[in-house]
Amino acid sequence: MITNHGSLAALAAPVLLAALAAAPAHADDAYFSPTNERVRISLGAMRVSSTTTLRVDSSAGVAGTTVNGERDFGLDGSDWEPKFQATVRVAKRQRLSFDYFTLDRSGSATLGTPILFRDVALLPGDPLRTKLSLRSFGITYGYSFWHSETLEIAGTVGVHATDVSAEARVQSQTRHIIQTEDQAGPIPTLGIDATWVVSKRFYVDGRAQYLKVNISHLDGSLGIYELDVLYRYRPNVSFAVGYSDFTANITSSKRSEGGVFDFTTKGPQMFFRIAF
Repeated sequence: MITNHGSLAALAAPVLLAALAAAPAHADDAYFSPTNERVRISLGAMRVSSTTTLRVDSSAGVAGTTVNGERDFGLDGSDWEPKFQATVRVAKRQRLSFDYFTLDRSGSATLGTPILFRDVALLPGDPLRTKLSLRSFGITYGYSFWHSETLEIAGTVGVHATDVSAEARVQSQTRHIIQTEDQAGPIPTLGIDATWVVSKRFYVDGRAQYLKVNISHLDGSLGIYELDVLYRYRPNVSFAVGYSDFTANITSSKRSEGGVFDFTTKGPQMFFRIAF
């Protein structure tokens, strides 16, 4: 659930207005190819639909109950979430990209079956309120092995600092329970990134990143897939619609902090891009 939607709009509006005012649209030669842009900044929102599987083990190492977040915990299945991405071309064939993805969800349910969550047993009939949050900040390096005015294809390597936290709360006349769990770690990715220039006004962006790693007691995988169609309203201002799929799985085998967090979040997105 976005609680900072107003602040995001307040930030984006002056940036967009300044770009519209500063960018003349009269000269055809001002529309240089998107494959030559030095800086890109994308701001927008995604209409995400999420599916969640989680298991929070006890501090003694006893495996917790595997639950479906939407069905068992009543987590909201869809919502609007902000999108941010920035790309800097450091050389003709080399780029650095920065991504930030945030997902905050909450839910309420009355339990129908017992669930072991961390160090307590949640019982049938308990009025349960839950929170689930994901933060991911990524830095990606890309090298274009194909670069022309109409097509650019790059191989990428990145690292994403991903943090997932969960909270379960029961408050009744007879029971007062608060249990939390947090898993975090850097997850590297390998992938491919492409831009296809269809015409002066239209171009298509796509990217795919994925890798599965095992670091100490943390076993994780991350997949990011995006496809967007962009319309260039002005030489350095574009509007885009597309689709995004973000999948994260973090499994901890550490005795005192064990558990599984498995997310799939996908849906349509829209944003505007300022490029120079």
